[in-house]
Amino acid sequence: MIPQTFDEWTNCIINGCKINLTKEFAEKRLFIYQNKDNEETKKFILLYGLKHHSNIINWLKKIEND
Repeated sequence: MIPQTFDEWTNCIINGCKINLTKEFAEKRLFIYQNKDNEETKKFILLYGLKHHSNIINWLKKIEND
């Protein structure tokens, strides 16, 4: 299931993936996902679509700014 809300996503990342959503984590992922020429970003968009890619960027920015 692809998370549709920030709360669903954070629950998935923290509890399912066992990843701490730190500012540093958000900065690293944003560096990758904001570059649409990056191979990892291209694969992510192919697998999950542009809408989810956009959601992830917004959610990572929220983590980064909190």
